[in-house]
Amino acid sequence: MDQSEDPRELERKIEQAARIASSVTDQTTVLRLRALVQHLEQKLRELLESRRINQQILARARELWEQNGRPPDRDLEFWLQAESEISERKRESNRIGE
Repeated sequence: MDQSEDPRELERKIEQAARIASSVTDQTTVLRLRALVQHLEQKLRELLESRRINQQILARARELWEQNGRPPDRDLEFWLQAESEISERKRESNRIGE
C-alpha cells in the first residue's frame, strides 16, 4: 500500500464509484463497482490505521528521547524501541481480543 496516498482522494474515489454504481443498470458493472468500493474502503482503513500507528510510534520515540536527556544521533534507536513497544502492545491486545 502506498503510504503517501491521500485519504481524501480515496474517499473521493469511493464516493465516485458509489455514485456511478447507483446510476448504472448493468448488474455486472454494478457488482464490479461495489467490489471496487469495498476494496477502496479497505485500503482507506489500512492507510488510516498505519498513520495512527506511526503517530503513536513518533510520540513514544520522542518520549524516550526526552527521558534519555535528548541525546543527539540516537533517533533511530528510539524509533526502533518505540516501534517494538507499540507492536508488542498491539499483539497483546489482539491476543486478549481473541
